[in-house]
Parts: sequence; C-alpha cells; structure tokens
Amino acid sequence: MKSRHSTARAILPFCLALVVGVPATLPAAEIQIKSDTLLRGMERNIGGNEDQKVVPGYEYLQIDGGQLTEKGFSFHGYGWGRYDFADNNYFEDNGDGELLYGYFQYVDPAQGLDFRAGRQNIFSGVGSDAIDGVQIQGAMGQGLSVNLYGGQPVGYASTEGRTGDSIYGGRLGLQRSQYGELGISGKILDNNDVTTEKTLGLDLALFLPGNLSLYGFSSRDLENKGWAEHSYELRIPYQSFRFRPYFGQFDYEHYFGTSTNTVNPFRVLAINGEKLRVIGLDTTWKYSDALDLGVKVKTNDYDRMSSSQYGSGLVTWHGDELTQVGVEVGYMNGDLDRQKYLLSRLFGYFDGLSFLGGGFISADLIWAHYDEPIYGRDNSLFASLGTGHAFFDNAFEVKLSGDYSRDPYFDSDVRGMLALTYRFSNSR
Repeated sequence: MKSRHSTARAILPFCLALVVGVPATLPAAEIQIKSDTLLRGMERNIGGNEDQKVVPGYEYLQIDGGQLTEKGFSFHGYGWGRYDFADNNYFEDNGDGELLYGYFQYVDPAQGLDFRAGRQNIFSGVGSDAIDGVQIQGAMGQGLSVNLYGGQPVGYASTEGRTGDSIYGGRLGLQRSQYGELGISGKILDNNDVTTEKTLGLDLALFLPGNLSLYGFSSRDLENKGWAEHSYELRIPYQSFRFRPYFGQFDYEHYFGTSTNTVNPFRVLAINGEKLRVIGLDTTWKYSDALDLGVKVKTNDYDRMSSSQYGSGLVTWHGDELTQVGVEVGYMNGDLDRQKYLLSRLFGYFDGLSFLGGGFISADLIWAHYDEPIYGRDNSLFASLGTGHAFFDNAFEVKLSGDYSRDPYFDSDVRGMLALTYRFSNSR
C-alpha cells in the first residue's frame, strides 16, 4: 500500500494546482470545495495494561471544478491526510494520506455520455473497485446502456509493484420504465500478468403487479467455476404495511478468491471453504404519520462457523424535520456463548433545536446481556452523544461527539471527535 500513498502525495498537489487554475482558462467554470477537519481522541483500557491514548487529526478535502451542471469538462478530486499528535506508534506512520479519487470528466446529458479519466471508483455490476484508468458510460437507444472501464487497480500491492497489474470490465443494461432494469456485467483482474479474478454478474430490478418489486444480484467466479453470491429481496406493500423478505448465499472460496497472488484479509475464509446463507424478513407498520412499528427476523447459517438467529421489535416516533426517537429490543441465539444475548437499543435525533440556534443532538445507547459470562462479564455497553450546528447559510458546520464502550474484551474504550466542515461554491 505504500505505493498507493506515495502516488497520492505526488498527485494531490498537482490536482489542487490544476483546479486553482481552472478559472483562468474557463471563466464560466464553477468551483465547489468541501473541507472536513476531524480531531479524534481515543483511550482504551484492555485490562492489566497501560491505557492506549491516540490523538489523530484528519483532513478530508474535496474539490470539483469546471462545467458541473451542464455539458462540458470538469475535474473532481478527493483525498485525505492524517497525523497522530500522540506519537505513540499506534499507527505504522504518524503521518499518512492518499488520493481517493482525482479524475477529469466530460459529460453530454443530451447524448447520455459520461467519460472519466484518472483515479476513480467503479460501481458497475460486479465492478466495485478503485482504479487508475478510464471509464465511459453511454446510452445506446431502445433502453440500452453500456459502461466500460479499464486501467490499473488502486492499492493492489505486491512485491513486484504495479507492473503487470490491470483491471477491465463493463456492464450492459436494458431498461424498461414499466418493467424495471436488467443488467449483465463482467470483470477481469490481473496481478503480475496473471489472471486472479474473472467474474460474471447479473443484476435486476423488476416492477411486478400489485406494486411489488424484486431486486437481485448474482455473480459467478469464472476463474474457479463457482457461484460467488446470490442476493435477492422482495418488497411487498400492503395498505400501511411494508414487508421485505430477503435471501443471500455466499461461497467465500469464490467470493474472496484463493489465488496465491490475491491480497485479501478474508482469504483465510476462502481457503477454509466457508459458506453463508442469510434469510430474513423486515416488516414495518406505519401506525400513524408519526409512529412506525417494526419486526425483524434473520438467520445466519454457516457451514463451518457457528450459526445464529436474531429477532427484534422496533418502535420509532418521527417529529418535525429529521427528529426521531426509537427503541429496539431483540434476542440473538447461537451456538457460542458470545452469540446468546438480549440486545436493547435506545436512539434519538433531535433537529432544529432552538436553544442550539437550530442545531441538532444525536444519542445512541446499546446494552447487551449475555446468557453466560464471557471472561467474567455478562454484559456490554455502548453510549454515544453528539451535537452540531451549521453557520453562514450551511457553509460552515461544527460537530462534537463522544463514545464510550465496555465489553468482555475491553475494560473501557473512550473516544471523542471534533469535526469542522467548510463548503465553498462560486455559484452561491
């Protein structure tokens, strides 16, 4: 990953200088800047050891310049940097950062054309990757659309560097406003000129009679010849009720890959041949304009690891703006002691508070009680409290939050965060 960070340090200053120069070459160009400055503080007590204190500061910077709302060229960049002021070796390096994306774009809405070149994120069927390369999307008429991309995968670390690494793929979609959309996609990933991933995907969104809708996705590992994933959900509205049954099946051998060249933290699950089947149902009853009642049931069935089942009831009250208060009570049942517990959650978000000048307060409290003690403790607790306020017509926002947790694995874990957000647009 070091090559990824060094690339970011080299590209980011160039991107900033380029965007600053946009107004000189494109007088009518629009510029939007968003800066998020975060200061975190963490202290963790593992028990019997000295407390760990970490004070990292983060800066997230997003810049968009050019023709952002009409036909023409534009530039989009987003990156982050971090420095740990505690300097206690919690991170491998006190200072770090990377360019998450930085690409040129040309769009022609009338023709349905979108062309991008540079570091970008791909979300196209089986393609869910960051690449250094090009992507083109376009409409082909008669409800057909195409998306093609190719380049080098970002951060695909290896002892040989990035030479010989490549990724390319695409998606073909068929849309019918009355019936929905069907898509077929593919992706090929090479590491050091050796194909490590070859995937075919099928996605759908179908609008059925009775206001029913079906959404689904399947992917097949063509390299090792096996299905990697099936994920489907059905949405059923009936009067004031909403039912959402869903099903998922994952074969980790084909989902994560077992190639010796694969760099993946979940590779051990793939090697063990683990499989997971998920079946669940979410039900919501809109009792009134202000009150929602819900029930959730879900089962996780593993081939090798212990399986579990979860069920809960949920009540949510909605007020003005984004204000809401809710409570959820559920029970998890599994084969292991850590999978048998009663879970209670109380949460709330209060918006437009007059004593905060229109700011907000958010709160979340989660308590779990285990059937049997784990390392001598039979419960865990998580509490979070946050507040924030926007100034200057939402151009500047301040947020402050704090979290506290304790469980069988940590005596205490305390975290705090101060976030400053600044937004600028010359179209204001």
